[in-house]
Amino acid sequence: MKVGFIGAGSIGSAMIKGLINSGMSPQDILVKGGHSNRATNLQKELGFELVSDETELKSTEIIIVAVGTPALDNVFSQLKTFVDQQVVVSVSGGSTIEFMHKYLPEKPVAFAIPNTPVSIGEGVAGISYADEFTEQQRNLTKEVFEKMGRLIEVPESQLGILGTVAGCSPAFIDVLIEALSDAGVLNGLPRELSYEVVIQMLIGSAKLAQQHNGHVAELKDQVTSPGGSTIRGVAALEEYGFRNALIKAVDKANNG
Repeated sequence: MKVGFIGAGSIGSAMIKGLINSGMSPQDILVKGGHSNRATNLQKELGFELVSDETELKSTEIIIVAVGTPALDNVFSQLKTFVDQQVVVSVSGGSTIEFMHKYLPEKPVAFAIPNTPVSIGEGVAGISYADEFTEQQRNLTKEVFEKMGRLIEVPESQLGILGTVAGCSPAFIDVLIEALSDAGVLNGLPRELSYEVVIQMLIGSAKLAQQHNGHVAELKDQVTSPGGSTIRGVAALEEYGFRNALIKAVDKANNG
């Protein structure tokens, strides 16, 4: 199987890295970059095939469009000239099934929103398929995306908020890591040790929540003993609006 990319910006680069880190041969990944040298520099690092024209992606089975919104019209105008059997998945903001069908009517197009942890195979992507997708084409798309993490099919009306939660929240978690590390340093931990402890704690907590069959509140209840330090900390989070801050952050990111 060969995968084509148009664009190697932040999310395109993350996906390319994720596929190669999953064991996919760099020779099976063809990339058409933009005017910057980002794709060229990434090619030197990863060894995929760099192409100079979109039509060279004819040999691929799936084409992933990962360009900025202003470039979408030009890219899909090019795709219109040669796409036949290929599956086309756009991960570019501003894409819609309707928009893609303007250029590729009755073709199997899809809109997906992955997050940057796809680069290490721990990503999550929401996806909406056009009606033309066959079961075989869905399986092909799933095979590619699940090399980079989890793929979740949702109606297109839910794709935006799923993408916001999955795509913006890593930055919120980075802020959380920094703040927790600052708290550790404030109370005497060396900076590097503080980061190490916080990051490992988050990894373990996320895995535990993933494996837990019940509500995540049950996990909180297990460590909040009466009058103990944890429940005092939880009470402080409530006092200073921790939950509300996260809800507002996601809502603002999603709705502007």
